[in-house]
Amino acid sequence: MKSLAMVTTTLALATQLCVADNAAHPKAKVSYEDFKGLVAEVEAHRAERLVDLDTFLRMSKEPDVIILDTRSTFRYERIHLKGARHLSFTDFTQDNLRRVIPSPETKVLIYCNNNFEGNPVDFASKIAMPAARPLATATNPSSLRNTFALSRQFANQSKPLMMALNVPTYINLYGYGYHQVYELDELVDVNDPRIEFEGSLIARP
Repeated sequence: MKSLAMVTTTLALATQLCVADNAAHPKAKVSYEDFKGLVAEVEAHRAERLVDLDTFLRMSKEPDVIILDTRSTFRYERIHLKGARHLSFTDFTQDNLRRVIPSPETKVLIYCNNNFEGNPVDFASKIAMPAARPLATATNPSSLRNTFALSRQFANQSKPLMMALNVPTYINLYGYGYHQVYELDELVDVNDPRIEFEGSLIARP
């Protein structure tokens, strides 16, 4: 009986300590539940607003349309689509977005690194490739090589994760109330004659 009483007391104290620990600090302004709900709401909305390059360029010529580049300031200043406005994704706040986008009704066109190929420095892919790792502890070099080879085989069969900036950009714009967003859905070569860039990398006549 004494043992049972001691266990019960210990559990009660542990519970009190956990509750006290949770109450000891204010919670961060983070809600994964809010994010999950927003992603679910955005999915169908985004699916109807994925456009090819020709449509993207045609829309960009409409009155009051904004092309928004949310890459880093460094990359934006080096090269970006001509006429694009800039706000780094890490600087998204309600006030900052208001300074760049005049109204929630403004049509906003977005693109990111994963839309372009041919310049792996300024448009570096965000794709996460499967990594080859040992599947078990090997005691000799030959066994270790075989283990890595098998791991690479499985890795090659795994699907890469497309970690593009466009997706969180779209979700956050929607969450901040900007629902007239259209996303470039085409992979474009940087030398494609249909597009025009500007920035410090672009030779001036």
